[in-house]
Amino acid sequence: MKRVIVGLSGGVDSSVTAYLLKEQGYEVIGLFMKNWHDDSVTISNECPWLEDSNDAMIVADKLGIPFQVVDLSEQYKERIVDYMFSEYEKGRTPNPDVLCNREIKFDVFMDIAMNLGADYVATGHYCRKAEEEINGKRIYKLLAGKDNNKDQSYFLCQLSQEQLGKALFPIGELTKPEVREIAKKADLITAEKKDSQGLCFIGKVRLPEFLQQKLQPKEGVIVRVDDNAKPFQRVVPNFSDKYEELDFFATKYQYDQEDGKVVGKHQGAHYFTKGQRKGLAVGGTKEPLFVIETDVKENVIYTGEGKNHKGLYRSVLFVSDKELHWIREDLALKTDETMQVEARIRYRQALEKATLYKVDNGLFVEFENPQSAIQEGQFVAWYKDEELLGSGVIS
Repeated sequence: MKRVIVGLSGGVDSSVTAYLLKEQGYEVIGLFMKNWHDDSVTISNECPWLEDSNDAMIVADKLGIPFQVVDLSEQYKERIVDYMFSEYEKGRTPNPDVLCNREIKFDVFMDIAMNLGADYVATGHYCRKAEEEINGKRIYKLLAGKDNNKDQSYFLCQLSQEQLGKALFPIGELTKPEVREIAKKADLITAEKKDSQGLCFIGKVRLPEFLQQKLQPKEGVIVRVDDNAKPFQRVVPNFSDKYEELDFFATKYQYDQEDGKVVGKHQGAHYFTKGQRKGLAVGGTKEPLFVIETDVKENVIYTGEGKNHKGLYRSVLFVSDKELHWIREDLALKTDETMQVEARIRYRQALEKATLYKVDNGLFVEFENPQSAIQEGQFVAWYKDEELLGSGVIS
């Protein structure tokens, strides 16, 4: 019997993961990751982890599997929370869920599991894993989940071959309704439980309040920039080659206050992110205002009216070499090579046709259609035929 450690989160997906593995004859152990108990940065008055760990324990009891709580809050604070603060401070928008999978679930947690003699670690992610022998080497593949509405492969876009080799995703072939149905039949307490919203294994986070506890409020102005303002009048030069063109279009618009007019005040540019609509509290426009850029140095937020504003769209982005990651290392591009892919810049976004261009210091991703709110710090992930090949941090 192979031993599998399941990250039981107290939700229906991980409960059914544990149930299915037990049915398949594995020796299953449930571990609940406690990732947070730092009261100096309260995360809202609700304390979901207590309720969640309780539900996880009840599920483990029902399935007759050993269960324990592991406290990873110190590593979580160091690797996820401190990283979030430093990214927001720089005016970038981090993705803590992607990081949590790379740094916590499939690293710290995986180490604990291996020390408990586990062969595998299993999670309730909606994605699939395949393997193939290529040139005498076993290669692991990360595939999208069967349920298009729930595919969570994007969150695992930073996993390595080694991490993937030790991972199992038992519900990847199922849809959410099927998972709930299995939980109901198995009489699991989590069958009807609502999906948790918020940071990986922490629960509800109200981001501005969360950030305010470490990043001090600082009043600044909100500037509205019209569609015909100076930055959008830039002349497109004749390019000597494709790379010059990519470089030009990957460079974001530069604004200063003269490009628009002051329409309101805010409490800190680092609390806002490109594409954001809520929280600006500026009225009197026909269409809602969207953040088109934040300047954390000058503490200015630039906005545009309507979701089709020019300032929101770009079709090229850049990933630097040090933030470039291939799950399929055997397919990694060399300088001057290109690849046709489908890519997304956020979870739940439909895949979009794109071309990768490898250059000396990184990788350009050129989309067939302009993308809204390309934001530094977020992850771009690229796929071929359902398989996630690689990802990188947008720079």
